Amino acid sequence: MIKYFIKKTIYSFSILFGVIVLIFFLFNILPGDPTKMLIGQRADVATIENIKKDIGLDKPLYKRFMLYINDVSILSIHNNNPNSSIFLNNNKYNYFKILSIKGKYIVLKYPYLQRSYQTNKTVTQIISDTFPNTLILSLFSIIIAILIGIPAGIIAALKKDTFIDNIILVVSVFGMALPSFFAAILIAWFFAFYLGAYTGLNMSGSLFIIDEMGNGQYLELKNIILPAITLGIRPLAVIIELTRASFLDEMTKNYVLTAKAKGLGHYLIVFKHVLINALNPIITAISGWFASMLGGAVFIEFIFDWKGIGKIIVDSLEKYDFPVLMGACVFISIIFLLINLLVDFSYIFIDPKLRDS
Repeated sequence: MIKYFIKKTIYSFSILFGVIVLIFFLFNILPGDPTKMLIGQRADVATIENIKKDIGLDKPLYKRFMLYINDVSILSIHNNNPNSSIFLNNNKYNYFKILSIKGKYIVLKYPYLQRSYQTNKTVTQIISDTFPNTLILSLFSIIIAILIGIPAGIIAALKKDTFIDNIILVVSVFGMALPSFFAAILIAWFFAFYLGAYTGLNMSGSLFIIDEMGNGQYLELKNIILPAITLGIRPLAVIIELTRASFLDEMTKNYVLTAKAKGLGHYLIVFKHVLINALNPIITAISGWFASMLGGAVFIEFIFDWKGIGKIIVDSLEKYDFPVLMGACVFISIIFLLINLLVDFSYIFIDPKLRDS
């Protein structure tokens, strides 16, 4: 079990490194000049060069890459020269010195995702401000998908080839085929605009709204209803299909026939034996969709103006704010890998066959 844990952890770190390399080069070779987004198109050459020097764009690409890897790594090399690019700045890093050799330090630190070109806030602060909104939205959406999807899938499996099964399958296929941006527009228009007088729902808005009278922020829970339903449509459809398929597959296994021969009741077999064994693919699907939700449902957050991590990805892409864009993508990658690791380890406790092996 320890070898399995070490193997999976090393594999995840290697994937993360590959993602960081890909993200860095992808966004640094894009056309466009972030400095012109900061100071406008009519700025003189000297001003542009000064801004580039200030935000580090005056250095060659390979050097910027090495500095970025040094910043995002938890183990990094620094020195005590204030004019150096790897100066150990107390305002930038939260660190613990491991080794000091002739003015150079090896430190253990929190990853530093640099600063926004536009706001000069640290990327970590921007993500910490927006990620809770995405987390809450994702939790509501996946709970809706689980509470409806698993029972619907079980019913479809138990009522195979009946009218109920066909209706559930049509709904799930429609849910998978419906593009998320179209679903968001349609749901916002119908429930918030067309039926707004009856539902009282808003077409856009986040979880916390700034009071117009200057009394700070207040909680507006109704704003989560439409984006949560919209975000939950596709995972709901996938969970229904997988639950149905997994249940039908398990119902043909020998242990089910043996349980029936022993005289066990139908529902006891279904919920005590079949359900446990059918959970593996369902858990995989739930974890994958939850990870993607935490990564930010870009279209849905943008259309509903939900101030989450998906919304800041769109905003930073429009403004060429590459540190925010890269930091958000790296953060999303870490979320994916952590959830996949947790799911891999949970299989050991859910499935006795894997635990024994």
